[in-house]
Amino acid sequence: MSRIDATMSALKAQNRKALIPFITAGFPYADITPELMHGMVAAGADVIELGVPFSDPSADGPVIQKAGDKALAFGIGLKQVLAMVREFRSTNTTTPVVLMGYANPIERYNQIHKSEDAFVNDAQACGVDGVLVVDYPPEECEAFAQALRARSMDLIFLLAPTSTEQRMAQVAKVASGYVYYVSLKGVTGAGTLDTAAVEAMLPRIRQHVHIPVGVGFGIRDAATAQAISRVADAVVIGSRIIQLVDNLPRDQVVPAAAEFLSGIRSALDAKA
Repeated sequence: MSRIDATMSALKAQNRKALIPFITAGFPYADITPELMHGMVAAGADVIELGVPFSDPSADGPVIQKAGDKALAFGIGLKQVLAMVREFRSTNTTTPVVLMGYANPIERYNQIHKSEDAFVNDAQACGVDGVLVVDYPPEECEAFAQALRARSMDLIFLLAPTSTEQRMAQVAKVASGYVYYVSLKGVTGAGTLDTAAVEAMLPRIRQHVHIPVGVGFGIRDAATAQAISRVADAVVIGSRIIQLVDNLPRDQVVPAAAEFLSGIRSALDAKA
């Protein structure tokens, strides 16, 4: 059982919903990420999605693109992200960490290290629990999924309002850990969340997918998080956290993120 499976099972037994914050590794300061991860866990995060900076993030809106550009300017790449996870894991052995990003950094990492298994081996060694690769289609990922599962890591996929029944079935064949439902058409941080549409879509997804379903893109406050938690197993929040910590003095970043997430955690638990 992966750490993600264990966490999701424990939450389900407690009738609680998972809180999954997303942050871009190396933002807003190159060396702050492990400290920020610990602060978010203390505030109630159950799983952390850590964005791997990439120069062409096709699914990300301007907020996360800007964060990624800043991290890239600091020299943050996949090697540095893995080191951040290792540092976090040295004092936290329970909170799952998911790397979210794109195919190019992973494939380049394997090329540099001259091994098709370099990334999965090093990710496992550093304490990564799951990988979400935006531009890896499920029909081409069976070998990658097997390599991850062999190392107790999960391959997580996105589903969208436009996903067909066929695509849901394809994702269900290879996904593990949880599935991330993108509640909006478009990029991260775009649009206004339509909770009724999410409520209508999740039963369709669950006809095919029998692992937890998290919902993200458009959740910006406690009220929307609480509304989504009525139908989802997990709530994912990214752009709003990035906005909150952008341009803050270093010593205010962790308190600001923690205060925001504490409010979300309280709302989710009050609903539960």
